[in-house]
Amino acid sequence: MPVHVFVAISQEGKDLLYPKLSELLLGGVAFFILFAFMYRWVVPRANQMLEQRRQKIQGDFEAAESSRSEAEKLLGDYRTQLSGAREEANRVIEEARKTAETMRRELEVKAQEESRKIVERAQEEIRSERDRVFQELKAQVGELSLALAGRMVGESLDRDRHIRLVDDYIRELERMPGGNGNGHGGGSSGEGSGG
Repeated sequence: MPVHVFVAISQEGKDLLYPKLSELLLGGVAFFILFAFMYRWVVPRANQMLEQRRQKIQGDFEAAESSRSEAEKLLGDYRTQLSGAREEANRVIEEARKTAETMRRELEVKAQEESRKIVERAQEEIRSERDRVFQELKAQVGELSLALAGRMVGESLDRDRHIRLVDDYIRELERMPGGNGNGHGGGSSGEGSGG
């Protein structure tokens, strides 16, 4: 093959390898039109979508943070209420215990007072019964001593005078230091003086 053919083939190969100027210009214009279109409409729309997405994510994050803060606040409130409820329960239990103790003391005082009143009434009844029996015995002793003295002397004594003598004797017995007012005096010297 001659050299000039080779040079022609190599020249055509270069032309095939490199783009033509018209193609470069057309490609450059198309690129700039596409770039301008992308820059003017697509990129702002993509940025807007990205900004909306970022705002949505940030809003979700803030909402989640707010929910977490609210949940922590509610948990704190719940713990405070629970602590307050425990304190209130302890206070109510303590008050109930104090009330029960106070009621127990009041019942003891009332029971003691009632038993004291019952004892006083019983003692009063015993005293009144003793006085009644003493008065009955006093009358019977007077009559018996009058009858006994009448038999011993052999004559009838004046009943009123004898009762007066017996009453005087009983009063003397009551006045004696050893006497307790129940007819059982400490001395025996007065027994013969009444007849």
